[in-house]
Amino acid sequence: MINYTKHQIDNFDIRSVVNVLRSKSLTQGNQVLKFEKNLCRYFGAKYSLALNSATSALHLTCEALKNKNYFKKQIVWTSPNSFVSSSNCALLSGMKVDFVDIDLNTFNISISSLKKKLEISKKIKKLPSIVIVVHFGGLPCDMKEIYNLSKKYKFKIIEDASHAAGSKYFNTKIGDCFYSDATIFSFHAAKNFTTGEGGAVLSNNKNLIKKIASLRTHGIMNKNQLNHKRWFYKQNFLGLNYRMTDIQAALGITQLNKLSKWVVQRNKIASIYKRKLFKSHLKLQEIPKGYYSSYHLMVILVNSKKINRNKLYNYLLKNKIMCNVHYIPIYRHNFYRRYKSYIKSFNKCEKYFKKALTLPLYPSLTQKNQIKIIRLINKAI
Repeated sequence: MINYTKHQIDNFDIRSVVNVLRSKSLTQGNQVLKFEKNLCRYFGAKYSLALNSATSALHLTCEALKNKNYFKKQIVWTSPNSFVSSSNCALLSGMKVDFVDIDLNTFNISISSLKKKLEISKKIKKLPSIVIVVHFGGLPCDMKEIYNLSKKYKFKIIEDASHAAGSKYFNTKIGDCFYSDATIFSFHAAKNFTTGEGGAVLSNNKNLIKKIASLRTHGIMNKNQLNHKRWFYKQNFLGLNYRMTDIQAALGITQLNKLSKWVVQRNKIASIYKRKLFKSHLKLQEIPKGYYSSYHLMVILVNSKKINRNKLYNYLLKNKIMCNVHYIPIYRHNFYRRYKSYIKSFNKCEKYFKKALTLPLYPSLTQKNQIKIIRLINKAI
């Protein structure tokens, strides 16, 4: 079976983890701090915090950014073409959530739809407090345009960059937070590099990072922050235990060293798909000039009259090729059933969902296997 994704672990990764297992500190040692410094160095942000998942990072960033006026119900907007974490984080922080339709060329949040929704919401005084943009498949959103809108309509920006480790927006790395308040990365085993499970928040806002750091550890300020006795600590907020272990951080340190090489390999594999697939029956994600995708996902839209997405999925599975669908629109899940009456409002996302299929793409995918995938797709469509 050829899977749609596959993590890569080598002897350097194994050795780094074993060294931690043999050390005195499995958690709250020095590996997490080292990993956080490496994240800042690689992505270009001033501050970073490692957590046990990107979901946790999104949750705490929403919690730290929300307005403390508890009598005002705040709203978060995001893309419906994402994993549920992109909206769940708002609800976990006591805020409402709403969605903005996508662009059928980039599969990212539609700038024209965002502008239209903002103008309407301004008139009825229901503007968002936070907009969470999702860099789908590794392709950056139009961050400059979104940043300019944030200044006009007074909302905060969180980049959900779970797919975008290694992506660039006009030669600046996604993660430098130049156009946002914070950027979130995922280090799940399916992502571009991994800590097994894990995530991080990067920001240039020191106060924001200090608040998230406290929330990450039960809302507690430790002895170093309080300049007090070694045994002393003080809880200032209602927080959670969202810490990353030193075992995970050690793996992240060695994995991060290989990220740039892996992203280059992903782009090479994506270019072969682009050249050899029969594009008259398929639509691929468009990469605008000046954008560099990390190609976490390779998504095609099946436009063939001969075969639809579901039949193509089953045909490939029968031939031992495991594909996937990214994503079931968030508003279609049972938990979000109140949004189902608004399905017509997201007509582009609906069109996308009916046709989208994620093909295998990972650095160790062999050319032989990739040519097999391409040959079978071209034959079927």
